[in-house]
Amino acid sequence: MGMMSPGSIAIIPGAEEKRRNRDVQYLFRQDSDFFYLTGFSEPHALLVLAPGRAQGQEILFCADRNPRLELYDGERMGPERACQMLGVDDAFPFADMEDILPGLLEASERHYINLGEHPRFDHSLLGWVANIRQRESGGAQPPGEFIELKHLLHELRLYKSKKEISLMKKAAEITVGGHLRAMRKVAPGLNEGQLEAELTYAFMREGARSPAYPSIVGGGENACVLHYVANDQPLIDGELVLIDAGCEFQHYAADLTRTLPINGQFSQAQRDIYDVVLAANEAAIARCQVGKRFNEPHEQAVLIMVQGLIELGLIEGEVESVITQGSYRHLIPHNTSHWLGIDVHDVGDYRIAGAWREFEAGMVLTIEPGIYIPRVADNDHIDSKYLGIGVRIEDDVLITDAGPEVLTDGVPKQATDIEAYINEARANQARANETRSGTT
Repeated sequence: MGMMSPGSIAIIPGAEEKRRNRDVQYLFRQDSDFFYLTGFSEPHALLVLAPGRAQGQEILFCADRNPRLELYDGERMGPERACQMLGVDDAFPFADMEDILPGLLEASERHYINLGEHPRFDHSLLGWVANIRQRESGGAQPPGEFIELKHLLHELRLYKSKKEISLMKKAAEITVGGHLRAMRKVAPGLNEGQLEAELTYAFMREGARSPAYPSIVGGGENACVLHYVANDQPLIDGELVLIDAGCEFQHYAADLTRTLPINGQFSQAQRDIYDVVLAANEAAIARCQVGKRFNEPHEQAVLIMVQGLIELGLIEGEVESVITQGSYRHLIPHNTSHWLGIDVHDVGDYRIAGAWREFEAGMVLTIEPGIYIPRVADNDHIDSKYLGIGVRIEDDVLITDAGPEVLTDGVPKQATDIEAYINEARANQARANETRSGTT
């Protein structure tokens, strides 16, 4: 509220429940902006911030308690308890919004809101404004200006507090455990979906309600599909499997990718590509320093990967000209980083006044270089031993004054360490099976 103009209000709608199919709703998830400001996870809610309002600056509209509905959907907080439990100044039933909100609109000159994100609410809002305009000749004063709230709110969300960092570290810890479980289980003959099940089990067992995004488990050439989520194919001996999965813990996301040899041993061609991507991952993380700019990790990762691909004969030309011309992009198609927080692709500007923004302590981002070599016509000139290989290595990095802190470093990423971890897990399982067999 201290960043808002005098005589203004901010309006932040909560998320709506969404129908999945007949009589079934999708699992409800609160709007990220609304949750950031309130910590309130129920549907049918709206927050108004009115700096300087004598009767209370923070006004919450939320669903009334209803014993019959609570029988089906569980207990609601209700406006009677919201002030005490959430710390807001005032709370009203959601059904009273149509009576109260138009008066707040009329009493303020400027309105901070992210129009377009909640179409149904926008329709109601514009109707209230139109009604005020119709009464203008009688002294009503319609709002003079609508301002994007995200320019203020998303800048705040970009810098994580100590509490937020602790939640993100917990999300990373749970995610690490899920990936380690998947590494212990990976084997030829399994289905991609079975590995996804291991991840989901590990996430929920440790307190995460759900993944932060649909888990990607792509075996073989499926790893070359960047957002592959079918996860229904068998894992083939001699191929790789790319696992991109992270949990959401108390609304905060982790985002982690590892690429594994399904049989526990990288082939030489797989290792060639893997080591190039790993070098890019490590070099990019080293650029995550206070004062560096957001584009620097990506540029460093691209430099390393282009050099490696030229050395392997997958790209022709000089490094500088290949980068300048962009002739690497069919093998390195995506950027290296995005912000991470309540959203897995979190909010916050990447550029300020046209210039890449500088890193500051408290920012969290991903580092995820990747090389993908699908069997397509554009890659006919590439040695067949490399075709069908897709490798991505992703970590979550907290910017601190002392340097980058990798939140996901609990999962091996050196090729020899991955091989050792997988094969040790298989040996342990074999010994356990022998013991059970002997006991029987």
